[in-house]
Amino acid sequence: MRKNSFLLAGKHPVIEAIKNKNRKIVRIYITENSFKQINKEYEPKNIFNKIAIVFKNNKELSNLCGSNDISHQGIMAEVEPLDQISIKEFIKNNKKNINFLALEDVTDPRNIGSIIRTAASFNIDGIIIKDRLYPEKSKVMYKSASGGTEHINIFSVSNINTTLSYLKKEGFWVSAFDSHAKKDFTSHDWKGRNILLFGSEGYGLKHHTLKNADFHFKIDISDNIESLNISNSVSIICHYIKNKLKRLEDN
Repeated sequence: MRKNSFLLAGKHPVIEAIKNKNRKIVRIYITENSFKQINKEYEPKNIFNKIAIVFKNNKELSNLCGSNDISHQGIMAEVEPLDQISIKEFIKNNKKNINFLALEDVTDPRNIGSIIRTAASFNIDGIIIKDRLYPEKSKVMYKSASGGTEHINIFSVSNINTTLSYLKKEGFWVSAFDSHAKKDFTSHDWKGRNILLFGSEGYGLKHHTLKNADFHFKIDISDNIESLNISNSVSIICHYIKNKLKRLEDN
């Protein structure tokens, strides 16, 4: 292993990494059976062209996976981290209407991976996350993201509130999602530049972070249920906003 490289496990994370021209693939670890199946699936293009291939059996791949309780599906890849654009560069070079997610103290790699997958699926422009909490080399996160990490900007920052204050000066509206809020998120028009702010899986958003928000929203759910898992909440909200903005563009 190279000093800065790390391992991805599973078909979707690895294939999407190979497709990403900005991702450096050091080598592929794969069973002979998976090699034949994937090459057949991507005929006539040789998807492994010019990539170093190391054949392993299933047990050897499981040993590489470690004790993460994830399935390697007969393929793993050693990759290097992506070079990420800064938020300042992104908003300088991009459209007027931008939607970011901001995650405060979300720690579960599976949740982060699921959120990345959702954000990439529904055309969110980027995810803001504390650098010390972003599991950049986690096989679990990449497997949960199912290749989504190759299709979205991840902005790892030292301080969420400092970043929110900067973005508010750049014309962004901060919308905090809190189960105790009074207003349903579907009542908002979602035009312009938005930051969708979510808190910890356990205690939600911190008080001083909530004060940084321009709006406080909730998802209207049954009174029998206290709250939704954060990745479920993000999916509902991002799907709604994508379709709302599409309808506005079509009219």
